[in-house]
Amino acid sequence: VQLQAFGGGLVQAGGSLRLSCAASGRTFSDYAIGWFRQAPGKEREYVAGISASGFTTRYAASAKGRFTISRDNAKVTVYLQMNSLEPEDTAVYYCAAYKIVGEYDYWGQGTQVTVSS
Repeated sequence: VQLQAFGGGLVQAGGSLRLSCAASGRTFSDYAIGWFRQAPGKEREYVAGISASGFTTRYAASAKGRFTISRDNAKVTVYLQMNSLEPEDTAVYYCAAYKIVGEYDYWGQGTQVTVSS
């Protein structure tokens, strides 16, 4: 599975962005997908995840209530809708495919999100 994350950009605080993680490969629907982010000088952190079926989602506390993860297996794409963005959300966002939590098999290249105050 190859992943490509895109949709980042510059937005004012309170604004919204939708990130996409597009996949290639026939086994996309076998994998759960997670979104992660890494801010300058900080470690990469988990943001949200969705199961292979799309029925189960999980969110970090910082994302809960503001971000929504979804997937369209027909389009082999996972989305991260981010609302009420804050400057603290500024980071490079990555998507990853996995079958076992903690064992991330494939990573996308990252997309920059910058939230101005």
